[in-house]
Amino acid sequence: MSTIDQSRLLQMRSSILNQNQALQRAAGRGGIDGGAGAVDGSAGAPDFGAAINHALQQVNAQQAKASEISEAYERGDTHDIVSVMIERQKASLGFETTLQVRNKLLSAYRDIMNMPV
Repeated sequence: MSTIDQSRLLQMRSSILNQNQALQRAAGRGGIDGGAGAVDGSAGAPDFGAAINHALQQVNAQQAKASEISEAYERGDTHDIVSVMIERQKASLGFETTLQVRNKLLSAYRDIMNMPV
């Protein structure tokens, strides 16, 4: 059985905390600029399409990384099953989150389309 590398675990924790802080900053900035921004959409207001595109690219990159590390384990290039499982879980979580966001967006779209004018 392999031992857990503490520095790698701390690095992973730091990465997760950094991603969490970035998400909190993005959510805070979106709430402030979304209601009080300029009428024409200028003045540095966040672009929803660009934010979604960036998030999808990150999920895709995580999926590719998980596939790559899984293939390396299957080839025998690495024996660290813990990192393989963590990367696969991170990719799975990102994919599930993407599906839930999509479902919420579709639900909101349907609600708006069904509103009486």
